[in-house]
Amino acid sequence: MMNSHQLAGLFGILGNIISFMVFLSPLPTFHTIYKRKSSEGFHFLPYSVALFSCMITLYYALVKQHVVFLITINSIGMFIETIYLVLYFVYAKKRGRILTSVAVLVFNIGVLGLIVVLTYLLSEGDKRVKIVGWILSVIAVCVFAAPLSIMMKVIRTKSVEYMPFNLSLFLTLCAVVWLLYGICIRDFYIATPNVLGFVCGIAQLILYAIYRDRKTAAVVAPNGEIQGVSIVVDATAAEMLQKVTDDSSDEIQETTSSVVVDMKAVEMQQGKTSTTNNGTVVPVRDDPIVATRN
Repeated sequence: MMNSHQLAGLFGILGNIISFMVFLSPLPTFHTIYKRKSSEGFHFLPYSVALFSCMITLYYALVKQHVVFLITINSIGMFIETIYLVLYFVYAKKRGRILTSVAVLVFNIGVLGLIVVLTYLLSEGDKRVKIVGWILSVIAVCVFAAPLSIMMKVIRTKSVEYMPFNLSLFLTLCAVVWLLYGICIRDFYIATPNVLGFVCGIAQLILYAIYRDRKTAAVVAPNGEIQGVSIVVDATAAEMLQKVTDDSSDEIQETTSSVVVDMKAVEMQQGKTSTTNNGTVVPVRDDPIVATRN
């Protein structure tokens, strides 16, 4: 049997691996943003909060000491989340760029700087660890609560387009592993917030299971406004439709060709076209033409 120290090492390694996958899970989202050349439909807030979480967790790890697993993964996370915010900024419209810049300057730089300065000036030793730990717990809860707005959007639109399955799955696994890690090292500030993270993750997976077969289609209302309508896509029906389409494509093409030929014949009968020796159909002018001989 492994002791608590060995279990902490095991969960720390697993936590680093799964957290790294969490940081990479928004890649499909940013691939979509890159393809569309637009960040519309997506929000910068989850990435700004995630960056702040990495920064404050790294600060907590440096203050507490002897928690190398928190230092490694949060250093990597800071780098990745910064790249995401830069990409979002590049493809955002003017208003989105302004909001992103303000959030990063005020939240990620200003607030964090204020926390670092105040905790160093007003506390030391274990007291500083406790203060930073409580701040870390609050921020961690905000990170896990950030997808709640996306969950509400999923319920409202009945579409999981903006809630990637990979992100929901890895967030749930991540919460479980870090919960166990916090328990093993007896760290209340790490373990407790991950209970909420686990609950939110399970809720996202349930929503995904409910709405994963639905697509959002655009419908034009009588007043000209575009509205979103949820459509349930039956995979079997879709395959049958595709097969029928493939089987009948040749027949449709032949029918279309026949219609074109018949139309040409009608036009020729009406004097609209004539056929040259090489079979080329040319239009016949309606105005009279005087024929002359050399």
